[in-house]
Amino acid sequence: MTGAETLDVAREAIWTIVLVSGPLLVVGLVVGVAISLVQALTQIQEQTLVFVPKILAIFVTLLLALPFMGDALHTEMMRISSRIIGG
Repeated sequence: MTGAETLDVAREAIWTIVLVSGPLLVVGLVVGVAISLVQALTQIQEQTLVFVPKILAIFVTLLLALPFMGDALHTEMMRISSRIIGG
């Protein structure tokens, strides 16, 4: 395997990580900003108030996005396996 092929595999792996983790990170960001906005408007400054809604939102998103995530990871594994088999 040449250096260019190694960089290509690394680039594909990083892109797969971004695609798989992206939905969860975006939902966590949106829920965190929304809860922070509500806290600022109501002047409730409880630090632990953010955790439960964020965890629930990320869990629901994980359940909804799991087929997409599994398919993306499976596709990446098949690409890597074909490179290993191909030599």
